[in-house]
Amino acid sequence: MTHAEELAAFVVRASYDDLSEVACQQLKIRVLDAFGCAIGAQDGEPIRLIRDQNEDFGGAGLCTMIGGLQTSPDRAALYNSALVRYLDFNDSYLAKGETCHPSDNLGAVLAAAEYAKRSGREFLTALAVAYQVQCRLSDVAPVRSKGFDHTTQGAYAVTAGVSKALGLDQKKTAYAIAIGGTAFNALRVTRTGTLSHWKGLAYPNTAFGCTHAAFLAMRGVTGPLEVFEGNKGFMDAIAGRFEIDWSQEDLERVTHTILKRYNAEIHSQSAIEGILELKREHRFTANDVERVEIGIFDVAYHIIGGGEEGNKTNVRTKEEADHSLPYMIAVAILDDRVMPEQYKPERIQRHDVQTLLSKILVRPLEAYSQRFPDEMPCRIKVSLYGSRVIIKEKDGYEGFHSHPMRWETVVQKFERLSGPYTDAPSRLKIIDAVADMESVQIAYIMELLAKVRISAA
Repeated sequence: MTHAEELAAFVVRASYDDLSEVACQQLKIRVLDAFGCAIGAQDGEPIRLIRDQNEDFGGAGLCTMIGGLQTSPDRAALYNSALVRYLDFNDSYLAKGETCHPSDNLGAVLAAAEYAKRSGREFLTALAVAYQVQCRLSDVAPVRSKGFDHTTQGAYAVTAGVSKALGLDQKKTAYAIAIGGTAFNALRVTRTGTLSHWKGLAYPNTAFGCTHAAFLAMRGVTGPLEVFEGNKGFMDAIAGRFEIDWSQEDLERVTHTILKRYNAEIHSQSAIEGILELKREHRFTANDVERVEIGIFDVAYHIIGGGEEGNKTNVRTKEEADHSLPYMIAVAILDDRVMPEQYKPERIQRHDVQTLLSKILVRPLEAYSQRFPDEMPCRIKVSLYGSRVIIKEKDGYEGFHSHPMRWETVVQKFERLSGPYTDAPSRLKIIDAVADMESVQIAYIMELLAKVRISAA
């Protein structure tokens, strides 16, 4: 068998019974977390643009867009994936050479499960498959250093999860994986230099295209089964040789994913928690700060600290702000939090945060780089006027796999993000439905999500 066929065999073989109790609970936590992110993103500018395009272009009303409109499965995958992703507040997975957001797969799997009239058990199984595929490919076949985006591995995850939700057989699943993997090899420039809306839309676009690919395979369209190992295939052209035995894979990788406590790029989480702890402990203000120096692992430095992916002190937009460690630390000092309101244009452009971020220096430390991704270490040194210096070191944060976030904490996050767009009884129904997902149908959950208000009250 080709690698695509071996992966397809894993997808078809996967069962809800393969999920441990811990993995099942962690999946539910991530579903509720993603729903909160999605509901809280209703007023995002690119979200409105996609909604307008879906309304103009139509499509059979077979699936629900969160907020109540109906469209085709692939367009629902695009829209709901964009909602999950827009705030940049959803979960992450850290591999040595790759970082991804496995809940980026949720919108596509949800659309396929609604179309196929699946149960919550079947949805959880398909989502666990997508998590496993994306995380394991990130482990063994990182592409960031080659100039490609993590959405490249995501193409295999989306098609695997959607194929599982649709109930495709092994042959059609293999063709879906082959089509998606061949067609969606995205460039890392999405996340370097001047950032745009596409930072939050690249994976939703992959979800859109790969959902479409799975439906084509369902109807009998074939794809290049040697997508992994073939001449000019994924290994040859991009990733290099790697080995993974899909016959030995389980559905437990979700337990290694991590959640965000702060609305900020994942590698910033321990540093933000550290600066907020320092401020509470020593009661300084922004006016007291002469300089902040942050020593951190190399991945964080290169992505959000001003390293190889570009300057992080020229901050003008949300997309630039949530990928700038100097901005995020500065706004945390000023506002005592980093949440969606910290990325409003008027907040980003204010003189106080623009002045303070210029006082923040980020540099990589090799000792910390060696400890990543098992830890998320950083050292924060705050020099205050009057020659006073305070220091804090961190190795993780609440939400990291060494400090797991509890269901109750995720419920609080969900309530905060979804509050402006829902009433209390509706929120409680969504929370209860996710908690008891094994006993409900996806159609019921989509009915609840259809009642979300598109514009904030």
